[in-house]
Amino acid sequence: MKLNGRGPYLIVDPQGRSRTWLIAELDAVIGSGAKLVQLRDKSPWGSESRDFAERVLAICRKRQVPLIINDDPIRAQAIGADGVHLGRSDPSIGYARGLLGEQAMIGVSAYDDLERGCAAIQAGADYVALGSIYPSPTKPQAVRIPLDVLRSARSAMTAPICAIGGIRPDNARAVIQAGADWLAVLSGVWDAPDPVEAMRSLAQAFEADQAKPWVRYPGPAG
Repeated sequence: MKLNGRGPYLIVDPQGRSRTWLIAELDAVIGSGAKLVQLRDKSPWGSESRDFAERVLAICRKRQVPLIINDDPIRAQAIGADGVHLGRSDPSIGYARGLLGEQAMIGVSAYDDLERGCAAIQAGADYVALGSIYPSPTKPQAVRIPLDVLRSARSAMTAPICAIGGIRPDNARAVIQAGADWLAVLSGVWDAPDPVEAMRSLAQAFEADQAKPWVRYPGPAG
């Protein structure tokens, strides 16, 4: 399953949140507009974390939305997820591709480094994440990037761009207009008074934008 289209990218993270509550809310939240889901679970891999991952996967399968796992290709392989998202200290793209197969979806965090993002695309990444766009409650120490950097990235990169960091329904449209194909959201949904309505508003921000999807950009050379 490869990454297609554009839209809200929901991050599910049980840190500081009830796993039971997340599972109870997840189906409705995805159904209100999420097009891609990432599970970010930093707890040790055991029966509780695996059960939670499998329950998240089951809901994603029901909604026909891809699920990728943060950081860990082995966890992704263990539950049959659709791919993995890799940060600076995680395994390489090549390792993840070898473990998960050619159809796996592999994203890479480039932070504020456009050269890192372009190199990741050349190495086979399916999308690149840039941010933090706004102050992030989840990662308050994350390096900030202005929207002008996002615009520059859109001109330089030949794969979908995911913007992350402090994105909420009230600032989503500006990020989309700057060139983001995907908006990764965590606190902007899960800490909202109504997570379902927050996701619906994010989806509507894409519907209101008239830009064409990422495929308007040329593919990698060769």
